[in-house]
Amino acid sequence: MTTHEVTVHSGPQPQPSSTLDSEANSLFEAVGGAPTFERIVERFYEGVATDPVLRPMYPADLTAGKRHLALFLMQYFGGPTTYSQERGHPRLRMRHVPFTIGQAERDAWMQHMTTAVDAENFPEPVHSAFMEYFNRAATFLINQ
Repeated sequence: MTTHEVTVHSGPQPQPSSTLDSEANSLFEAVGGAPTFERIVERFYEGVATDPVLRPMYPADLTAGKRHLALFLMQYFGGPTTYSQERGHPRLRMRHVPFTIGQAERDAWMQHMTTAVDAENFPEPVHSAFMEYFNRAATFLINQ
């Protein structure tokens, strides 16, 4: 039985240092690459689209947001750097400053992201690596 060690830096940085005791070079590759992240983001936005707390914070057309989030997550977890090439440094706090983010918004965001990640049925420690990052990032963005 092979064990996997995954180390993801604290704080929302553009790319983590991910180490897996396997043939994969990154968590991005280990979970199946772009299609996996696109599924996670699509499921997440399905929740956002009907959420009374979060929906008012998003524009009417969610297409650009979906793309940005997918590219960011792919890059963060060791995939292509398309996000930074197109949008520059992630600057998560700066990009979220215009929005009132309190505990209720953080919790609603986490609920939808947890549902999206859980649907992938990732093994440990992969599931934990995702959830630890999302918990840290969502808490980091609270500004109220």
